[in-house]
Amino acid sequence: MVAVASVVVTVATVAGLVAAGDRDRGSDRARPEVTGTPRVERLPVLPAPSATPSPTASPLIRPTPRRTVTPTPAPRTTEPRPRSAPAGGRLYRHPESQVLDWVRDHPDDPRGDLIASRIADRPAAVWFADHSPDTLTGRVRAVTSGGAGAGRVPVLVAYAVPDRDCGGHSQGGAPDLAAYGAWIDAFAAGLGSGEVVVILEPDSIAQSDCLSEGQRADRFAALARAGRVLKSANPRARVYYDAGHSGWHTPAEQAALLRQAGAASPASSDGIFSNVSNFHHTADEIAYDRRVLDALGGPDSLGAVIDTSRNGNGAPPDGEWCDPAGRRIGRAPTLDTGEDRIDAYLWVKLPGESDGCKGTPGTFTPSYAYDLARGV
Repeated sequence: MVAVASVVVTVATVAGLVAAGDRDRGSDRARPEVTGTPRVERLPVLPAPSATPSPTASPLIRPTPRRTVTPTPAPRTTEPRPRSAPAGGRLYRHPESQVLDWVRDHPDDPRGDLIASRIADRPAAVWFADHSPDTLTGRVRAVTSGGAGAGRVPVLVAYAVPDRDCGGHSQGGAPDLAAYGAWIDAFAAGLGSGEVVVILEPDSIAQSDCLSEGQRADRFAALARAGRVLKSANPRARVYYDAGHSGWHTPAEQAALLRQAGAASPASSDGIFSNVSNFHHTADEIAYDRRVLDALGGPDSLGAVIDTSRNGNGAPPDGEWCDPAGRRIGRAPTLDTGEDRIDAYLWVKLPGESDGCKGTPGTFTPSYAYDLARGV
């Protein structure tokens, strides 16, 4: 995400604090053939002359999104109604992930205790990034039923929209919007009836400039339908839409896009998510998300969730996006932020899974994880 999205390495992404792929077709096990959260390619945070990514830009170095100064929004004219955050309180840590595999397989590694306590023991999102509708329902159900059985709330990432990442490193997903609709139906069928958080399609809205006006309208209609289907299948599911991050579009611009995709309607949306696989400070994201929500409109029940997995030191000043040095893990995942309209801090990107510079893209890199855990 460059403001842009996750870069899917080769095949599916891993289950567990990661993407639930497909090792054994027909199996209900939420394990992929190739593990690893999709590598998200983050654009620099420095100002750029244009806010629109060039369609001919190199796939390795993405154009920098425009950084804008956002005026302070006017005070709300009505007293906000009380919001109902997910009850449960505790997030679900899926028992299968690359980092957990590494910790189990390296009991004598001197880095193991720190990685285990600060990364592996934390709950993170489970990504579903492959187009395998025949096994999708069972793999989603394996995660949601695990969460329900533990009395905890799982976080799932739906990442299969056609033309994702505008044909960049994370290209893939469903072959067309009709197939995507069927994929969403299969995903929804596995949600069960317990509490669950769904991160719906990172970069699908913020990074839509590469689409024509008609293509964008079709994608947004598909996303609006997706939200309705998910919430209809499980009324306790909380569905969040792509708001990019605080260094990308202005709140008004992002809200206009979100509104077209159904994010202002409680029938399809519980709000927005930001900073997925990025590094922006939590305080910046809180301020940005509130402005987006104010500009978006809709009921006061809409909120925001923020990816805090790697933002402990904020974004690097030189704009580096690929495994930048000097980063560290951010706030622990929680459904109790104590902040108005901020529903959760989540680890959507699993710390230690490389962007492609300190290790193979999308794979767990212990040296990188150790640096993030130490904050160096």
